[in-house]
Amino acid sequence: MNFENILVEKNKGVAIITINRPKKLNALNRDTIQELHNAFNDLNNDDLVKIILVIGNGDKAFVAGADITEFANFSAEKGEMLARKGQEILFNFIENLTTPVIALINGFALGGGLELAMACHFRIASDNAKMGLPEVSLGLIPGYGGTQRLAQLVGKGKAMELIMTAGMITAQEAKENQLVNHVVPQEELRSFAEKITEKIMRNSPIAIGKAIKAVNANFKEGVNGYEVEITEFGNCFNTYDFQEGTKAFLEKRKANFKGK
Repeated sequence: MNFENILVEKNKGVAIITINRPKKLNALNRDTIQELHNAFNDLNNDDLVKIILVIGNGDKAFVAGADITEFANFSAEKGEMLARKGQEILFNFIENLTTPVIALINGFALGGGLELAMACHFRIASDNAKMGLPEVSLGLIPGYGGTQRLAQLVGKGKAMELIMTAGMITAQEAKENQLVNHVVPQEELRSFAEKITEKIMRNSPIAIGKAIKAVNANFKEGVNGYEVEITEFGNCFNTYDFQEGTKAFLEKRKANFKGK
């Protein structure tokens, strides 16, 4: 599939999505959001893809925010529709994928850019990265899940502070507040990610997908995460990967998982 605003490459089970609007600091517009949805959907359905990495083009920005020119004159109804559709087709969609998604934050991740990174399953940042949700400085609030996911990751008090001040934090501050998992020099970002992807790909893809579902369940209103875990634990017993994994363990050899 051909895209105008993103690049997709695949290599040995790892797919890399690059948001490719460098003149706009990779800002998200509606077309980019739709292209990202299409790419994530295709990759999640590709049995050869085990992990998806997301990064911004260039060395300045992951995603510097949403493209404000698109919605500056919206009514309340259009604004609500924009947020609802965006959450549905991209941000919530990424969070619930069964293929692991890792954000490589290689510069500014602001507004919708930070919301995109937070929708991923975890985050690695370069040491020059800066993050924030500056929407209140525009008379807005985060609309792509930022008020919810930021509080889940850093706690209510810190989330309130970051949102109310509209300020930015450094990569190291983000790590100290558990917003990102790792901080590395920018030139080492991809190679560091490769080491993590190698560790992940040693394991059962189907089990990882079920683990993602169980962990996410804890943050869904009205859902008992423990019950989801119990169900998915049981479902693992019906998979090829469980039979292969246990057999390989008993035979003291490396398992050959197939994601089935």
